[in-house]
Amino acid sequence: MKKAIVLGATGGTGTVIVNELIKREIETIAFGRSLKKLENLADNLGRPANLHLKTGDIFKSEDIFEASRGVDVIFHCASVPYNEMVDRLLPMGESVMQAASKLRARVVAVDGIYPYGKSRTNGPIDEEYPKNPHTKKGKIKLEFEKMFFSSRWNETQRLIVRLPDYYGASATQASYLGSTLNSIAAGKPAIFIGNMRVPREYVYLPDAAIMIVELASREEAYGQNWHIPGHGVISGRDLVKIAQKASGKSNLVIPLGKIGLSLIGLFQPVMKEVVEMLYLTKEPLVLSGEKYERFIGTIPTTPFEIGITDTIRTIMERQLKN
Repeated sequence: MKKAIVLGATGGTGTVIVNELIKREIETIAFGRSLKKLENLADNLGRPANLHLKTGDIFKSEDIFEASRGVDVIFHCASVPYNEMVDRLLPMGESVMQAASKLRARVVAVDGIYPYGKSRTNGPIDEEYPKNPHTKKGKIKLEFEKMFFSSRWNETQRLIVRLPDYYGASATQASYLGSTLNSIAAGKPAIFIGNMRVPREYVYLPDAAIMIVELASREEAYGQNWHIPGHGVISGRDLVKIAQKASGKSNLVIPLGKIGLSLIGLFQPVMKEVVEMLYLTKEPLVLSGEKYERFIGTIPTTPFEIGITDTIRTIMERQLKN
């Protein structure tokens, strides 16, 4: 891989993938809607010479095509809000694949675990675990996978990476933990989505980026789904304790369940849509990394104490600058 484009470059996963590509001295195009956000990303990375900025509309395949000329790999990291997913996820995917097919570029789609549905086992699941979604978002995500691997796009090589919940300084307010950790860093009352007592899996985004770029660099990895596992599981309570210790502040953190999310959803539609995903906070899925270990080797896993502490400190530094 000599040249790559990252769609949704200023989002949680897009930012760390751009950073990882830059570290590996790969010519990188950061693609997004907002030039201001792209400029901020470039500034935060020190304006490297191998980073180029392109603006465009991801729902217009011609915009992606023009921005992606000459690339080897397209990283599809763009997302849509929960409350728009059913209507907009597939059109966005179609736009990406139409451009990729014309370019004959490889495509790496960054996705989550919703297509699996409820856990039907106590142990970690591998990539062959049956997909049986029972939610609107899980079903549309499975439709995306079918569209993505459709024979219509046989001019391209494709792979999907699946992440559990994630955290890191690039995680946006739209992510489960993004809002929580940003509020803790600022010393403000915070919300935590779901049950705080049940241990859940989280992946540290810089670790995820290493694994994703490694897979994208290997031709044999294409045509498959790949799990991007985290360091392990941790309860919300323990996670918050680490974050509060790192921030030096101990403001209130309120867990939100169905009722709380529904009430907030009256004013923020995206929060109302989170309700159907609360099953993952009660009976979490844990991803097996055995396939990655067999194919690539050791999984980079930053301990929670280090990853969460670094995340809080980075957010605090950013808040001071702003």
